[in-house]
Amino acid sequence: MDARFLGIAELTEAPPVAVVVDVMRAFTVAAWAFAQGAEKIVLAESLDEALSLKARHPDWVALKDGPPAPGFDTVNSPALLRAVDLGGRTVVQKTTAGTVGALAVKEASLVLCAGFVVAEATARLLRTRECDSVTFVVTGDDGRAEEDLACAQYIAKRATEAGTDPAAFLHRAAESRAAAELAEGVRQGAQERALSRGWRVPGPVPRSALGPGRSRGAAW
Repeated sequence: MDARFLGIAELTEAPPVAVVVDVMRAFTVAAWAFAQGAEKIVLAESLDEALSLKARHPDWVALKDGPPAPGFDTVNSPALLRAVDLGGRTVVQKTTAGTVGALAVKEASLVLCAGFVVAEATARLLRTRECDSVTFVVTGDDGRAEEDLACAQYIAKRATEAGTDPAAFLHRAAESRAAAELAEGVRQGAQERALSRGWRVPGPVPRSALGPGRSRGAAW
C-alpha cells in the first residue's frame, strides 16, 4: 500500500482514499459518541453553522473545542461526553483541526476519520478493500502533530502487517505536546480522565471509521 502523510494545507485535491486522523480529540470523541448510541455525526464547517444546525434541531447535541459556550451542549472531550445522553441522537461537531481535515477531503471516494480507538477497525477496512493508495491527513499542528502522525503511521503499517504492535505508537502519542498540554490544563477538557481513559471506547466499537456527515450504517 502506498501511504502518503499530509497536513491539511498540503492537500491539493481530494484523494481516492483518505484517512483523516485527529487523536486529541475530534475522532476519539466521535468514537465515544457512537459507542454511547449516537445515530450520526454531522461535521460543521464553522461555529455559526453548528449553532444554526442546533437552532433548527434543538434535540441535536452540539459540541466544540475549548471552553463551554452558549448554544453548545458540551465540549470536545471524551470524558465529559460520558455525561450526555446520546441514544439515537445526532451530534453536531466542530473542531479546530479534525472536522476541518475531514471536510477538506469530503469529495474523496472513501473518507475514514480515525484515532487510536478505531485504528484496528480502520486498518482492517483498508485491508479488506485492498486499497493501493491511501492519503493520511495529519490534522494537528499543520501536519506535524506527533500523536496524529503516530496514529496514521500505525494504521498504515497495521493495514499491511496485521501483527503490528501498537505500543511504540501509543507511547509517541502519550509523550506528544498535545498530551502534555491536555494534562497541564492548557487545552480545555477533563484532563486526567481524558488521558487515562480517552484511548478506550466503552462497550462495543461500531463497524469501521467515521466519514463526514455519515451515520453508523455507512462508513462505520
